[in-house]
Amino acid sequence: MLHTLPEGNSIYGIAVLDNLIYLLRDKASYKISVYNTDYYRLQRRLDVPGLNSVSDMTACAHNYCLYIAGDRCIHRAALPDAADVRKWQVHDDLPGLSVTDTHSVLVTCQEDQMIKEFNTNGKLLREIELPTYFVNPQHAIQLSDGDFIVSYGETDDDPHCVCLMDSDGHVVKSYGGSRRSKRRRLDSPLRLAVDGNGFVVVVVDMDCRVLLLSPTLHYVCDVVSCEELTWTPIRVFLDVDERRLYVAENKWEDDEFTAGRVLVFSV
Repeated sequence: MLHTLPEGNSIYGIAVLDNLIYLLRDKASYKISVYNTDYYRLQRRLDVPGLNSVSDMTACAHNYCLYIAGDRCIHRAALPDAADVRKWQVHDDLPGLSVTDTHSVLVTCQEDQMIKEFNTNGKLLREIELPTYFVNPQHAIQLSDGDFIVSYGETDDDPHCVCLMDSDGHVVKSYGGSRRSKRRRLDSPLRLAVDGNGFVVVVVDMDCRVLLLSPTLHYVCDVVSCEELTWTPIRVFLDVDERRLYVAENKWEDDEFTAGRVLVFSV
């Protein structure tokens, strides 16, 4: 491990852009904390009005903005200071976010059980229905060839999987299965990251680990083991250029997340 960012309120989103780390923190008026990547020092905090019940955040270098999911909306905050904030409805409580190679934003919707694609101004471009057995979809990332990597599963009775899905919503291959299975075990896969070669990083909530899957979705290794984590891993960001993996972990006590911090690993 290279470094640990200071402990603070629980974290629900992490993004790195132009040598700055953006952390979406719960409570404290839902401010976004900004750190530099050289010395991991706090630079400033950004106010994004109207945030509530936040669930995720991602950044777009092309449009130079942050996308934040909160209060059944997507909030687009222009950088560097979030002075211009726009929002649009997605009608979903806990969506996961990612940005495509064509600079649109993908919203993974649990209630509607679909992926919605919007342009940077909030215009709905398309909807992709997910298979009915994708219970509680968590996160989707579009690959350069148009296919998708999707994680799903949350409760005891759900299958818990990471799937490769084509652009029409058909499953090509998957990794995982029953939550109780000892083979190919995934216990609540949450957020994903994909490198330039198609390898997939998966944050596994209840297993308290971060694993690496091959482009064909075969298990490679645990890139972060449960022994290296103190709390529950919940968000991840892979900086391919700097070969750094940022893992946000939250402290669970009294039936809620009460604190959060970020661990930085060399990969």
